[in-house]
Amino acid sequence: MSEATLPDTPVNIADHGAVRLITVNRPDKLNALNAATLDALDAAFAAAADDAGVRAVVLTGAGSKAFVAGADIAEMNTLSPVQGRDFSLRGQRMMRRVEKLSKPVIAMVNGFALGGGLELAMCCHLRIAADTAKLGQPEINLGLIPGFGGTQRLLRLAGRAATLELCLLGAPIDARRAHELGIVNRVVATAELQAETLKLAAQLADSAPLALRGALDCINVGGECGIEEGLEYEAAQFGLMFATEDMREGTGAFLERRKPTFKGA
Repeated sequence: MSEATLPDTPVNIADHGAVRLITVNRPDKLNALNAATLDALDAAFAAAADDAGVRAVVLTGAGSKAFVAGADIAEMNTLSPVQGRDFSLRGQRMMRRVEKLSKPVIAMVNGFALGGGLELAMCCHLRIAADTAKLGQPEINLGLIPGFGGTQRLLRLAGRAATLELCLLGAPIDARRAHELGIVNRVVATAELQAETLKLAAQLADSAPLALRGALDCINVGGECGIEEGLEYEAAQFGLMFATEDMREGTGAFLERRKPTFKGA
């Protein structure tokens, strides 16, 4: 395992083989998202996208209390309306980068995921939560609304009723309820969270990279267009897979009853 901290940023990076672990490292602030943290995360995910050795990414928060407890309220308190909009767009751009990454990203929700923290988790492709985690959109209690995509991604993940409840009432829910609503994929014991998340990430890292990318692309496109356009895009991506060595390796390994070795070619 190799570790690094991006210069002058609150983000730590550690590589576990082909899995990159990105950690928001502001435990004294419950990993709250300020402008510098958003920029550091944007740079970290851009680097992961460009690194051919990285096949899957895990995102988490430092410490035992919080994944990310929200945006930095002290920083937001002084913003003008124009600056507030710019801050929102800054976060949205970063989270859109994560959402559109061609490699699978797992949010390892180890504690509070509130406000911007839940928004950050929701832009990841999969979410695994500790059974002690709390999730919510409490912005209404601050006289605010979600600004990093919370109203839109929560609506798509959990539906209109749950989105209205979380955004209008502002009360957090526990991990089990979040799982029932489809906000998180899995809930595991806190002591097992990292091991289970890295195990899943390793499984993804062993999968065919081009097929993973194709599936992610299809799901992203399909979520934003009509069914006919989505099906057409899927068929085109399906056809492209037949030009890859990985497809020949995967089907050949199946016929030969052996484990495939995918190279991303």
